[in-house]
Amino acid sequence: MRVLLDECLPRQLKRDLVGHDSRTAPEMGWASRENGELLSLAVGQFDVFLTVDRNLSYQQDVGQFDIRVVVLVARSNRLADLQPLMPQVLETFKTALPRQVTKVGA
Repeated sequence: MRVLLDECLPRQLKRDLVGHDSRTAPEMGWASRENGELLSLAVGQFDVFLTVDRNLSYQQDVGQFDIRVVVLVARSNRLADLQPLMPQVLETFKTALPRQVTKVGA
């Protein structure tokens, strides 16, 4: 899968996405973009948008974007708090549906 990591995630998290083509929003030149614009840019180029923004589903009509949105629910966005979720994230990639938000974590 092609995975776009939101800029609020540590870029080192890409190492835990073994077998997937991962890029960060800043690597794509999309830093500081609002979520709606970011999702619009990602459609067609990525299969999954990975974020810790729990409010995304309230701020955006995710159903209008043909991309899977996976929200990590952790104590913080620090690498140490996110890495334990990565095995479940990798499994979620197999079942998450486009145009929906899937939450992983506590």
